[in-house]
Amino acid sequence: VESEREMSGQTVPADFSGHMLDLDEDEDLEVFSKNTSLADGSPMPNSPSSMVNQYRLEEDEEEQQDANAKDIFVTVDNPESHVTAIETFIMYRVLTKTTRSEFDSSEYEVRRRYQDFLWLRSRLEENHPTLIVHPLPEKFVMKGMVERFNDDFIETRRRALHRFLNKISEHPILSCSQHFRVFLTAQELTSHKKQGPGFLSRMGETVRAVANSVRGLRSRPEEFTTMQEYVEDFSNKVCSVDKVTQRIIKEQREYLDEMRQYGPTYTQWAGSEEELAEPLKGVAGCVERCSKETEEQIHHLSEDLVPALHEYVLCAETLKAVMRRRDNIQAEFEAKNEALASRKEVDALADRVELANNALKGDWSRWQSSMRTDLRSAFISTAEKNVEYYEKVSSRSVELA
Repeated sequence: VESEREMSGQTVPADFSGHMLDLDEDEDLEVFSKNTSLADGSPMPNSPSSMVNQYRLEEDEEEQQDANAKDIFVTVDNPESHVTAIETFIMYRVLTKTTRSEFDSSEYEVRRRYQDFLWLRSRLEENHPTLIVHPLPEKFVMKGMVERFNDDFIETRRRALHRFLNKISEHPILSCSQHFRVFLTAQELTSHKKQGPGFLSRMGETVRAVANSVRGLRSRPEEFTTMQEYVEDFSNKVCSVDKVTQRIIKEQREYLDEMRQYGPTYTQWAGSEEELAEPLKGVAGCVERCSKETEEQIHHLSEDLVPALHEYVLCAETLKAVMRRRDNIQAEFEAKNEALASRKEVDALADRVELANNALKGDWSRWQSSMRTDLRSAFISTAEKNVEYYEKVSSRSVELA
């Protein structure tokens, strides 16, 4: 609680316009205004590759600094399918290495299923209602997945679960949670799950939350209204980029299928046109090279950019839920205050509102920084692949000419 009280600070939300995510002028857009002048003041010509490499070098340095500061490392791997009489599920190995004194050992190995991750996240949200707990992948099959337990789906989920635990391990408050420690160290969670709030208690919380939301707020502090507007804008923009990216992948796959049919035509044609054989074979080779590079580009977008975008689509929903919980805490305080409840009860609720506000303000700054780092990395990686793709395709075209 004291740690939550100490977390404070405000940030000015980034302005959103157009169809793409706009970044904060003072922080993020500075990467596009690097001093690239020569000694005489004339601009230095930068190739796309050199610009991307410059940003990648800065990113690698930041990642190295973060790694040096970590004291807990978590890995999710080795998924195993389990079949019972009533269900089929996947168990993942969770490996932990830590130097923290509150752990009895420096290394742990446990196995967890998806429901265990859900339990952890729900406990973290119950104990820290206005901290931003990183989202989990959806429980059900995501769009485009035909088989729930095929290799692609399992690997996509494993990577998302790995990201979830590492986001928690990097959080200054959530990483110190008793529930997180139990999740990483206990061989079985059944007894720990029974210690949580019962059904009636959870139902009571839900009823109070609904009543507070219906009652509404008299006045939300301006800084949280600004946060709310930012979240809505961010959600719209990242959802838009996510949908457009998936549409691009779909179109590129169709393009790839057509090229795979297109290339062999030139090879067959070369067999019947002796005088044109060389240029026709050259075109066939160019199409084959373009097909290969397009396939690699599709793979990168599907494996790197789309998961990053979708992760922050879910983050936006998490933020909306956090904002609602903060509003409910304030609404409960206002209702008690108006009802002239006991001074002691009102003071306790006032303290709860203050703690909730401070926790959210502090976590808000931290979340924005993490979001910008993650999306910046995804966009830089995509730019790298795009530059590489067009350079390779262009070089093949030049060879053909």
